[in-house]
Amino acid sequence: MTHLLGPAGLVCCGLVAAIDPAAAAGCNFELQGEGRVSAVIDNRSFRLEDGREVRLAGLAPVPAGTTALAALIADRDVKLRGQDDAPDRWGRQPAFVFADGSDRSIQAELLAQGQALASAEVADQGCAAELASAEASARQAKLGTWADSDAIKNAERTGDILARIGQFTVVEGKVLSVRQAGATYYANFGRRWTQDFAVTISRRMMASLEAAGISLKSLENRRIRIRGFVEQRGGPRIELVRVGQIEVIGGH
Repeated sequence: MTHLLGPAGLVCCGLVAAIDPAAAAGCNFELQGEGRVSAVIDNRSFRLEDGREVRLAGLAPVPAGTTALAALIADRDVKLRGQDDAPDRWGRQPAFVFADGSDRSIQAELLAQGQALASAEVADQGCAAELASAEASARQAKLGTWADSDAIKNAERTGDILARIGQFTVVEGKVLSVRQAGATYYANFGRRWTQDFAVTISRRMMASLEAAGISLKSLENRRIRIRGFVEQRGGPRIELVRVGQIEVIGGH
């Protein structure tokens, strides 16, 4: 049994959630604009004919080509939906994108094909559940990136994780211990705390974790899947900055 610990305490069994009516709209937010696609820039951004650049919200930056995205939106009219249209620091408008005539987001399409990874940055629980479900279906079917048996890194293989410094990565393993040092908690996946893989959690995250019903100590001796950017602080680390980065996939 897999449990996704998502935003606002969302818990998904098997990564397919029964969500409340308020969340049933998924990623179908308010309309923030529309236009015709003139160019695909990379695997999660594109340019409209009026010059606006759009980034697919909710997807992680991964080293993949543009073919899958181009097949879905090239030279097509699209609608942009989101909670606001404020540009990111590169001037791109983050949005959930819908090809004309479709009620399923391009994000969900890419995830269902195994051509993208969910970033866990989405705060809306219905939308987070929709993206998680699409990704899970591709993983179970071993589509796209999930066809590679090494797509999810083994927490015990430190070298494989270190090879991905600065890259968005999914790691799976058993938490052996949870320790606190100053204002930081460490979920350790090995006994050599300074060398093995660990998840770092700031004390500032505790309120969010508690609101989601997560006790860090309860993670000990459980298998979890964690996603985020790999850093090196002695051993490889992923910092937990959003509750949705964690999936509990095994009991004690």
